[in-house]
Amino acid sequence: MRIGRITDSSAVAVHGQRYADYMRKERGAAEGTIEGYVAVVREFLVRRFGPGEVDLAALTAADVGKYLVERAPELSPKRVAYLASALRSFLRFLFILGDTATDLSTAALMAQTRHRPAVDRYLSPEDVGKLLDSCDPSTPAGRRNRAILLLLVRLGLRAAEVAALELDDIRWRSGEIVVRGKGDVVDRLPLLSEVGEALTLYLKNDRTAGAPTRRVFLRLCAPVRELGGRGAISTIVRVALKQAGLEPPARGAHLLRHTLGTQMIRSGASMAEIAEVLRHRSPSSTAIYAKVDIEALRSIAQPWPSAGGTR
Repeated sequence: MRIGRITDSSAVAVHGQRYADYMRKERGAAEGTIEGYVAVVREFLVRRFGPGEVDLAALTAADVGKYLVERAPELSPKRVAYLASALRSFLRFLFILGDTATDLSTAALMAQTRHRPAVDRYLSPEDVGKLLDSCDPSTPAGRRNRAILLLLVRLGLRAAEVAALELDDIRWRSGEIVVRGKGDVVDRLPLLSEVGEALTLYLKNDRTAGAPTRRVFLRLCAPVRELGGRGAISTIVRVALKQAGLEPPARGAHLLRHTLGTQMIRSGASMAEIAEVLRHRSPSSTAIYAKVDIEALRSIAQPWPSAGGTR
């Protein structure tokens, strides 16, 4: 979601907006990158200075290192590296504008993760079932969140793609969903019957007809508007995991996309098939699934669901 004029007048929000404007105007960064980096910056500043005044000149390399060390145990190595990249960009911005006396972006921010033990960062089919069952079908939140989780784990959508989904992107007659992905690439995915039924239940019962947006997924409380981007989708995943009593090492929305790829290879899918379903543009993105344990493939084979959707 595009970061426009700020409504939060806090010092952290103001500095986040300044950085967003710089990324957009001077660096030409994509809106998804801006949104993600600004979220990291705001969290970093809140942890360092609290909700009050922010003294950028007081920042040190030790502050950055402390933040990353505190966050690392609860995140994947890839996510820690992402936080480091966002902070490097922000600190370079501060130095260019003269907000800091030294260029803190040259500090050793990249997490050393290659020696960390490998861990499974996906859910088993049984845990996927628990996750979906944690959504109460008798409540608006449960119906909405189950539809979101199914888009992530059955179709492999990215969090930002789910948040950006519009009503016209659901093609009921042809049984497909139009997905507007990275780099403005438009793809079409089959509307699986399970996904279509969940969407129908949510749209008929819970989505406000007169909402001032065509986005599919909306906030449940006033003011009624679209969900706040990929961060809101990942929050829904984290809450559902907690409700289901699941504690995987990675808990964002990407966990479910990776779960789909892992389930596919365990069902005998080829690298090309996984790349097609997950819409990978680079073979290296798909290559991670080749590392799945061979013995696990023999013992946990699951049938790949057929495409459906006759609405």
